[in-house]
Amino acid sequence: MRLVISKFLALGLGLTLAVSGCDKQSDGKPQGEAPQSSQQAPKEGLSGTVDRSHKGEDMPKVAFEDMAGKTVSLADFKGKPVLVNLWATWCGPCVAEMPTLESLATQRAGKLQVIAVSQDMKGRPAVAQWWNKQGFKSLTPYVDAKADLGFALGGGSLPTTIFYDAQGKEVWRMVGGAEWNTSAQLALIDASL
Repeated sequence: MRLVISKFLALGLGLTLAVSGCDKQSDGKPQGEAPQSSQQAPKEGLSGTVDRSHKGEDMPKVAFEDMAGKTVSLADFKGKPVLVNLWATWCGPCVAEMPTLESLATQRAGKLQVIAVSQDMKGRPAVAQWWNKQGFKSLTPYVDAKADLGFALGGGSLPTTIFYDAQGKEVWRMVGGAEWNTSAQLALIDASL
């Protein structure tokens, strides 16, 4: 009986990972077609789905780092709505949506905090190397090399983006990539502000 249950669980896990976005870094190389600069973001593959099943939940009390190595948590962002993007440099859909997150951060500056929390296990050096090539001016990067924040938010696939209100309560999350500077995504954001 245990063998049957183990095989069933392994099959379920395998199917979940196969149909999800970027699930884990398997060989250190990018998954999908990751653009090299912010000017090359492909449109395909950015069709995430909105999930409101966690609405009203508090921000997790998990620490991660800013690019200088200072420990921060989501609680540090309370007081203004915050859009938290979980991503990784090796995740094609994550990288593809990053220029549109930069555009959103620029367009909604002063109304919305937009942060990108990398789940790269290689930490700040890997993120800094990629980030410095992009020339982003509005989007703020952070690093969660142990993926503690990702696990606290229920694991799942990358990218995942969570909108928190000013009190630190989840409003919705987008599982999968999105074009954050389109009218549909901007309407979703503005309705939540």
